[in-house]
Amino acid sequence: MIVWLPMPETRNSKMLSHIDCPGGGQVWADGTMLFVGHMRAPAGTSIYDVADPLHPRLLAELAIPAGWHSHKVQARDGLMLVNHERHGQTGEAEFGGGLGIYDVSSPQRPRLIHKWRTGGAGVHRFDFDGRHGYFSATADGFVGNVVMILDLKDPARPAEAGRWWVPGQHAAANEPYPWGSGVKPRCHHPLRVGDRLYVSYWHHGFFILDISDLGKPQLVSGLNSSPAHPHPTHTCLKIRETLKGRSIMVVADEDVEKLRPSPPAFAWIYDITDERQPMPIATFDVEGLDRDGSPQPAMTGCHQPSEVFGGTVIPFAWFAQGLRLVDIRDPFRPREIGFFKPAPPAGCERVSANDVTVDSRGIVYLVDRQRGVHVLECPDVRAP
Repeated sequence: MIVWLPMPETRNSKMLSHIDCPGGGQVWADGTMLFVGHMRAPAGTSIYDVADPLHPRLLAELAIPAGWHSHKVQARDGLMLVNHERHGQTGEAEFGGGLGIYDVSSPQRPRLIHKWRTGGAGVHRFDFDGRHGYFSATADGFVGNVVMILDLKDPARPAEAGRWWVPGQHAAANEPYPWGSGVKPRCHHPLRVGDRLYVSYWHHGFFILDISDLGKPQLVSGLNSSPAHPHPTHTCLKIRETLKGRSIMVVADEDVEKLRPSPPAFAWIYDITDERQPMPIATFDVEGLDRDGSPQPAMTGCHQPSEVFGGTVIPFAWFAQGLRLVDIRDPFRPREIGFFKPAPPAGCERVSANDVTVDSRGIVYLVDRQRGVHVLECPDVRAP
């Protein structure tokens, strides 16, 4: 019997292959290895050989106990980091939140080097440059997630190098808490470029930190669009090259946990040439998605740009709209130049594109939070 599957909607994109695996929170490429952090236990992390992108090969799988997940992963030069974060209200407390540090020099046999533990729920998303990790983590005595910097020079003995939080989060120090019954502050994740961290802080906006002294991060500036805009700030992506002579940062709001019923979330373009005063200069949304300003269901709009890419075309995971390719060559007029919207996974009503990345060959990987990874060729996307 022949089973006909719905064709994806595509423009300037081509599917090379599809990996049938549990849904994922993050996908990451290092060389010809692909790492997938899964959303739900027991699936933890999967490692694939994608030397032949037409035929990915599963090399290894790591499990995680119920009540926890490890949906974020990064790897560099044989070292893999995965988050351990409480997921739901069940599960054994002794597993604990934190970070799994693995030797993947033989990727078919990942070896746990060390588990770094935090207080509370654990680690959410993070950045890793091969020596230091920059984390959103819970900590004893603090309200919500804070910025933590970890020195991984010796992966078997990681050491905290620095920490930063919004004044008021350090409850154990009796800091005045100014938010009353409002949304608690929560770092979503930092991204490092040079001696700066670009930090998303959920419903508390974003911050730019000077980390020339890792032990003493200093606030440069911050901005919060909430509560005027009801969506949380998910990602602050500093563009490494100047555009029209300006320093540019792309900010993605996530289409979840809205403060009130609202249209889908979208992305912002900021001019941070004077980083002390970030200025919004443009926005981007999928054309026709917000028809009349009416509220729409969560996970209809924006989620996450690829944090790895070259050139000016940014691949975005846009939840129910799949992959969107956004050219910011003119930062005042971002425009969509392509997309890939697959059919929903079996048993699902909609696509839910959660994360996207680009490998050193320019191949694009799009993970659905419900099931599967699409391996794509997008001619306008450049290798990092």
